[in-house]
Amino acid sequence: MERIKKDRKRGLALLLGLLLVFVAGPAVCAGPLEIFTSSKGITPSQSAVMITDLKTGETIISYNVDKPLIPASIMKSVTVAGLLSHTGPSYRYVTDVMTTGPAVNGVLGGDVLVIGSGDPSLNSRHLMAGGDIVSEIVKALSSKGIKRIKGKIKVDESIWAGPATVSSWGTGDLSQAYGTGQHGLNFQDNANGGKSVANPAGVFLSKMKTELASAGIVLENGEMPETKRQLLVSHQSVPVDEIMRSCMMRSDNQYAEAMLRTLAVVKNKPGSTSEGARLNTDFWTGHRAPMAGVNIVDGSGLSRQNKVTAAFMTHVLQTMWHDPYYVSFFPLAGVEGTLRKFLAGTPLESYIAMKTGSMTGIQCYAGYKLNDDYEPTHTIVVVMNQLVNRDVARKSVENMLLSLFK
Repeated sequence: MERIKKDRKRGLALLLGLLLVFVAGPAVCAGPLEIFTSSKGITPSQSAVMITDLKTGETIISYNVDKPLIPASIMKSVTVAGLLSHTGPSYRYVTDVMTTGPAVNGVLGGDVLVIGSGDPSLNSRHLMAGGDIVSEIVKALSSKGIKRIKGKIKVDESIWAGPATVSSWGTGDLSQAYGTGQHGLNFQDNANGGKSVANPAGVFLSKMKTELASAGIVLENGEMPETKRQLLVSHQSVPVDEIMRSCMMRSDNQYAEAMLRTLAVVKNKPGSTSEGARLNTDFWTGHRAPMAGVNIVDGSGLSRQNKVTAAFMTHVLQTMWHDPYYVSFFPLAGVEGTLRKFLAGTPLESYIAMKTGSMTGIQCYAGYKLNDDYEPTHTIVVVMNQLVNRDVARKSVENMLLSLFK
């Protein structure tokens, strides 16, 4: 009798379990978007995601895609795309050095005039292949037998217009190397250690005087009238695609700001930040990007007045994905640059290439999913403002991508 009661209880329990499965259905795992939006590291209302399939044009994930948010450094991918579309990858900055008087019996009867080109990589520690303009000038003077310069070393910085920095940058950023300004003659990254250099031309002149003295060339610093300009040195930067790649890999604000101003110069406009921002806005408007809520203020993303939408960023990435140079600028997950720890050791290592953007309370990603041939298959945009916990937020993005592309 006792055994019959136990069998009945077991049967009733089994029947109840089957009924619950029938009514509730099988357990459902959280989807990629739910993994992200349920994260305790983000503020969902201040976050956006858009992921599209480049082959089919299908939008796979769409969340707050029209909400204007602060992009931080993913703005660099917009700046680079705009300039690359105008110059191509082979454009070079050219810094010409002129003499302004005759050279007779080893004496230069004039000045040495350096005409700044806005080249952000001039004597940069990040692009050593760009050479040393100081040694080039001294070598050129020596090759002409010049032992004495009656005039001065002068610098023309008129290629850039407007203030060196952006008014909406944080005051605490301006003294830091990452917040350094833009000058017609940028030199040695406009920085000394981790601090900004306010007058890079002054650093250049100091180094010139030292090197001239070492070469036995006397600089008299006299006031000399200009008679006739002659080209002494034409210093060329590395191709702009190398500058762009270095900028994107390291997230270099100084390089990005120079490139935004360069966009204005190549369009024969004043080389100011505001003019570059206006022209970049016009460029994307002309390419039918969704511009509602978009506000381009600078080239680097350092200003919190910059605003983008996930839909806008996706349009930029979709416009540029056929350009192999552009795609190569994005760091590979788990391998390169600012993305070297992201997705490291996972099946997506090296299969995601994205620009990161981070500021206090902000974490953003924009880039591509790649195939085995490193060709883009999908665009990925994630913008997170008002972060609760950066590490948790990053992990939620990793988990979302691993779930989506498993």
